[in-house]
Amino acid sequence: MPGPRRYRRPEPREGDEAARDELTRRAGSYVQKDVDSWLAHALAARLGHYADPAARAAAVDLLPTHLLAHAALLTELAHLAPGANVDQLAFAARLAADPEATGDLAAFLARARSGQS
Repeated sequence: MPGPRRYRRPEPREGDEAARDELTRRAGSYVQKDVDSWLAHALAARLGHYADPAARAAAVDLLPTHLLAHAALLTELAHLAPGANVDQLAFAARLAADPEATGDLAAFLARARSGQS
């Protein structure tokens, strides 16, 4: 039996944040988790237009807190395990359900990485 099919993920582009809101409005929350995970990964990995610091800064005002916390955690986990793929870090989306705790964890990992306490 063949393994799961992997689809090529598109590069994020300007306006994806608005597309996320529209998808959620039209399709409901069942699509939102997948879209949020994709956007969090794109933001953390600085893919597409998120390579531009101005786009990342704008995302702070355009995306919900849980998604930003998810991206911050993915960024720090990528520093700990650079070879990890998106599927290996899927648990981070579940943690992001509590954005405050996720943000605290990401900040803790960033401090640990930089040698601060």
